[in-house]
Amino acid sequence: MTTPPPVLPAQAAARLGDYTVIDVRTPGEYASGYVPGAYNIPLDHLHAALPALKAAAARGDLLMVCASGNRSATACSELAAADIPAATLTGGTTAWAEQGHTLHRPEGASRVWSMERQVRLTAGSLVVLGFAAGTRYRPARWLSAAIGSGLVFSALTNTCGMAAVLAKLPHNRPRPADLEATLAALGQ
Repeated sequence: MTTPPPVLPAQAAARLGDYTVIDVRTPGEYASGYVPGAYNIPLDHLHAALPALKAAAARGDLLMVCASGNRSATACSELAAADIPAATLTGGTTAWAEQGHTLHRPEGASRVWSMERQVRLTAGSLVVLGFAAGTRYRPARWLSAAIGSGLVFSALTNTCGMAAVLAKLPHNRPRPADLEATLAALGQ
């Protein structure tokens, strides 16, 4: 199955009530602001949600959302492999907010940095650590080289191993009850 064409933020805003919006970011990122009405199913939990997503797609169009559009495009490809049509929001929540559309936030939720910002902090810190430790222990410089190589690989392949590792931190993981509640709400 092929995926439907990407949807621009203005197009999505005009038809928002027609979509079942699925935000594939981490729960921490979702809590920092999401497209109104979006359900949070992190990308690494998409497989568990396939039956609920198939049922939701049978009722109407699915719109996948992330911060920039990369993870939601990956989600659309995974869904297409399972014969579930879904479009991605071009530019993600970043473009949505930049075009003046509102983002909702759960009440009482703490704001967590975006995954991109978490990766930049971690990568930068490791490079500085490798450089500083390398002044005393020369092989420590390889840490900086490894991180730099990883960033180049990440850019070339449009994947990010560091983001996959950071997504496993507690503030980026959904509680099982939250995911179950989301899947139950999708089933209705």
